[in-house]
Amino acid sequence: MFNDKKVVVVMPAYNAELTIEKTHAECMAQGVVDQVIVVDDCSKDATVSVAQGLKDTLVHKHETNKGYGGNQKTCYRLALEHGADIVIMVHPDYQYTPKLIPAMVTLIGNELYDCVLASRILGGYALRGGMPLYKYVANRVLTFAENVLVGAKLSEYHTGYRAFSRHLLETLDLSPTSDDFVFDNQMLAQIIYAGFEVGEVSCPTRYEPDSSSINFKRSCIYGLGCLRTGLDFRLCKLGFKEHSLFPPDLKKRKNPSCRA
Repeated sequence: MFNDKKVVVVMPAYNAELTIEKTHAECMAQGVVDQVIVVDDCSKDATVSVAQGLKDTLVHKHETNKGYGGNQKTCYRLALEHGADIVIMVHPDYQYTPKLIPAMVTLIGNELYDCVLASRILGGYALRGGMPLYKYVANRVLTFAENVLVGAKLSEYHTGYRAFSRHLLETLDLSPTSDDFVFDNQMLAQIIYAGFEVGEVSCPTRYEPDSSSINFKRSCIYGLGCLRTGLDFRLCKLGFKEHSLFPPDLKKRKNPSCRA
């Protein structure tokens, strides 16, 4: 608990048997996590059996593979159903250190932000931490373009380590978002469109053989999807287009007192 708020870590899992136990242990060692929810997306290894042996952990297994975005939708739905006030998404492949959880929880729990991102770019250590050069360049180019399109000043849009308030998750409608990797980007665009403040903390970069990643082709598809999301955001803001990701009443949902 933090300030009487229930803290839940969600782990969208796929073939993570070798790293999930270590990730879970470090999450719980931070002293603020009440529960971990693991959603397995039809892993071909022993991820489910390993997760079922972990303390204070709910394990949910998809009957069919729903994709990275579809997995997260289940994660957030289950977290809200189990009373979470603060939700942190941590990848079970240990690419992101759980030691940042207390800092992220503090920023949400003290109502400074409704969304906190763990940025691999802040601090300037991404390349030294092992981020491939082509991914670093793509990250910087896409981030610059998206900041221009959505009018924000984030250091990156592509981290998979994020924390959210209950209010934020209850405000967004995630059903129109993709079930693929561009989900992360679309959700963040929705958050900015709704007017939520987004905080960032610096996160060490770790790239190891057991870290999950997508291939070059899917990376290109993801990049184009990010640009499309940013363009749709801008056109909706200017009133030139309507899009299910950015409904006109989204900002009012964030502030119910502003409803007509």
